[in-house]
Amino acid sequence: MSLPTILLIHGAWMNSTCWEGFQARYNAAGYTTLAPSWPHLSDDVQAARAPDPALASVGLPEIVERYAAVIRAQPGPVVLIGHSFGGLVVQLLLDRGLGVAGVAIDSAPPQGVLPSWSALRASFWPSLGASRVHTMSFENFARDFASTSPAAAQRALYDRYAVPSPGRPFSQLVGGSAAKIDWKNGQRGPLLLIAGEKDLTVTAAMNRSNAEKWEKSPALTELVVMPGRDHALIVAAGWEEVADKAIGWLEKNAPR
Repeated sequence: MSLPTILLIHGAWMNSTCWEGFQARYNAAGYTTLAPSWPHLSDDVQAARAPDPALASVGLPEIVERYAAVIRAQPGPVVLIGHSFGGLVVQLLLDRGLGVAGVAIDSAPPQGVLPSWSALRASFWPSLGASRVHTMSFENFARDFASTSPAAAQRALYDRYAVPSPGRPFSQLVGGSAAKIDWKNGQRGPLLLIAGEKDLTVTAAMNRSNAEKWEKSPALTELVVMPGRDHALIVAAGWEEVADKAIGWLEKNAPR
């Protein structure tokens, strides 16, 4: 039996480079992986730090459609793994019937899931201004994104992965219907929500609230809280455990 294609969807403040470890691990296991960056965002970190002016116009609908087109172009089944805003995109795609199963890691909140105080401090306030491109400072990254890593590791992670992000997707979380989900949708594929216990950007409580919203649907939804993990859990030390948790769950629960 052929393996499904894995589509990896990054979040804000990073580009597709954040998936380099996951891709190497999954490719070695025989999977085909795809990890395109958001529209108008370079896959090269250095190039992404001098962003295309068009990036400022990119919002959540454009991001979702970018990955929807990738799914439609594949000849076989696609499973989805997303982090942060990418986790929200995973949920929106599954709600549309795209992707046979998904894993949302520290997912940004869909409409109806209230952000915590620390989430507002970490991402929403630094990205105010829908028509602008924003850069997260190292201080914010260390405090809110990679808070459990040692100082030297925080600097290395920031230098390796941090890139500017458009403000428009953040403004769309609190206004309009771009992040709206049909919580009663029983036709979508199985979904795993992975939360970091120590995440200050998308707290474990926000992930629990997200999972509770899906209780209205008969479709499979599960929540796993990973002890001691912060928002940088897909790139920080121990990311392999997160990668294995995601693919192990998909291998068990994705329709064959």
